[in-house]
Amino acid sequence: MTDQTHEVFNQPEPLVGYNLFETNRPLRDALKFNAPGLDTAPLATLGALAGTAEMQAHARLANTLTPELRTHDRFGRRIDEVEFHPSYHALMAAAVQAGLHGTPWAGGASAHVLRAAGFMLFTELEPSILCPISMTYAVTPALRANPAIHRDWGPRLTSRCYDPALKLWSDKPGLTMGMGMTEKQGGSDVRTNTTQAEREGSDGWGERYRVTGHKWFLSAPMCDAFLVLAQTGSGLSCLFMPRVLPDGSRNAMRIQRLKDKMGNKANASSEVEFHGATAWLVGEEGRGVPKILEMGTMTRLDCALGTSGLMRQALSLALNHTEQRSAFGKPLFEQPLMRNVLADLALESEAATALALRLARAFDRREDEHESAIARLLTPIAKFWICKRGSHFAQEAMECLGGNGYVEEGGEGVMARIYREMPVNSIWEGAGNIMALDLLRAIRKADAAAALAQELAPAKGAHPALDRMAAALPARVEAMATEVEARRLAQDVALAVQAALLRQTAPEAVFAAFCASRLEGDWGQAFGTLSGRTDFETILQRALPH
Repeated sequence: MTDQTHEVFNQPEPLVGYNLFETNRPLRDALKFNAPGLDTAPLATLGALAGTAEMQAHARLANTLTPELRTHDRFGRRIDEVEFHPSYHALMAAAVQAGLHGTPWAGGASAHVLRAAGFMLFTELEPSILCPISMTYAVTPALRANPAIHRDWGPRLTSRCYDPALKLWSDKPGLTMGMGMTEKQGGSDVRTNTTQAEREGSDGWGERYRVTGHKWFLSAPMCDAFLVLAQTGSGLSCLFMPRVLPDGSRNAMRIQRLKDKMGNKANASSEVEFHGATAWLVGEEGRGVPKILEMGTMTRLDCALGTSGLMRQALSLALNHTEQRSAFGKPLFEQPLMRNVLADLALESEAATALALRLARAFDRREDEHESAIARLLTPIAKFWICKRGSHFAQEAMECLGGNGYVEEGGEGVMARIYREMPVNSIWEGAGNIMALDLLRAIRKADAAAALAQELAPAKGAHPALDRMAAALPARVEAMATEVEARRLAQDVALAVQAALLRQTAPEAVFAAFCASRLEGDWGQAFGTLSGRTDFETILQRALPH
């Protein structure tokens, strides 16, 4: 008999001190398929860094000690600055050093695929700081429409140096950029924007405007510059708005408040007003919407990549927990029902990884006719389907940890952070209906049916359910004339492409279980309802984070 009442046992050790890349077999196999011969050494370096206790501590601190708005200094002068915890800057510096914000624009073979894999790995560590990283990636090529600004800013937007100071662009070794599109009255319907821009002349950066209005969402307001939409004499136009003007003075962008969001806590999202702020035209006047759609394609890729990374981390945490936690006489990992849940999650995670990296490969080969069509077709599909699956996935993974998954503190608290983060990728850059409508536009602009048939061809004859779906989809694509079934079409195309990719990148056990469950209907309405004939052992061993 002992009077000790607080002996701690049967609690798992945290998932720390491991290499996120080297332990992710589905990601490594997808890379071999999409970019044969790719030098993955940078990914191994990033994977090792992201798995360290130090970086995990930075992720925790950046999300608990959140950004704070400082509108005025102590003398009453307007400063409009956001103060971040040092851990935020440590994470930003690591992401920039890894080139996640701009390496594809600096050149290199399979640069988008390499960057995509790195983006997924970093998401497992901390996703919300990747908002300014993603926006910098998306807006950089758009600046080419203003050669003078691109000449000055381009090299610093791809630099691997992070400098958080608010100062003149030419005094900084590296720069970041954001976007300001939506307004309170319009949301995704940017054509209703009321912000006005009046032309006041021209200078070395081209046509210069004074901008007056507001933005309901301007994420990462401490970026060095933003691309914003405003109404000009010719209609909605895209404008470049720096925080610090060429003369060293601060631009008239007033931060009204920071959004109190469900998740994405380390990142500051704001409401702003422009009081005659100075901006320069990017592209043609009145052609702002096409320019925004061009940037949206990039950020939508990142939404799919980000959710895929979150899925992988949630799965890894669930596997780590269930391997060490015992119940009813043996580890949870060995309990039949738990194995079904974990294997089902593993299938979903690997399929998401395969689809997201396939889309990144299309970005690397846009000069190829088929790849260009696939990029246009798969961007809304991957963004819609992968992100839609995210919240359900995170909830099921959290349930594998029981009450430990629901608490905010300690290593297990990462699961709660993942769950809060999942919805943002589904909402940001166009929610589900916007993606479904974008799919219809893609179908009408390109020979989508032929591109889809070519994409599914390598898996022909591999599974009867996939063959049936593949045979029916081209006709459905060509016949789609109304939006009411666009979501269903997006779902089915996503599942068919995921199955075809798994046939080429994954073991037979993974492919067969995915087709049987997702395409043949041998599945329930929740995770963990795979058939008893599933090869659980092969699927689970492939998914383990060690």
